[in-house]
Amino acid sequence: MASATPGVSVKDIRHDWYVVDATNQVLGRLATRVAWLLLGKHRPGYVPYLDTGDFVIVTNAEKVRLTGRKLEEKVYRRHTGFPGGLREARAREVQAKHPQRLIEDAVRGMLPKSKLGRKQIKKLKVYRGPTHPHDAQKPKPLAAAKARPAARPKTEAN
Repeated sequence: MASATPGVSVKDIRHDWYVVDATNQVLGRLATRVAWLLLGKHRPGYVPYLDTGDFVIVTNAEKVRLTGRKLEEKVYRRHTGFPGGLREARAREVQAKHPQRLIEDAVRGMLPKSKLGRKQIKKLKVYRGPTHPHDAQKPKPLAAAKARPAARPKTEAN
């Protein structure tokens, strides 16, 4: 009889630090890579009920790209907590005032809606510019995602 894979315990988990440059990266694709790291799904010992993920630092949040007409049409809603306190802002306005929120909101939507998800989102550090105060943690640079080739034009043979 083959032995079972040993389970992961809290004392075995170590959290690494990664730094990602958001310059010219598409928001959704960047968010999925960051959420993957925060969840810990890149590790062989991933279990959905433990925080096995890593810390992620995102720099240059102001230079992230949105595709299509999302800058004009995507609406971010928040509530102040007071009656009639619903506030709306277009993606262009949010990117101009608070570019970190674009990335934080996109990643938060990809994490579990539970205590564990709230713990994992705290490991995301997003900064507007190219500098961050986490040099002491020696973050590893995360390679930029490979750009997808442009679609081939349709011809008679296709």
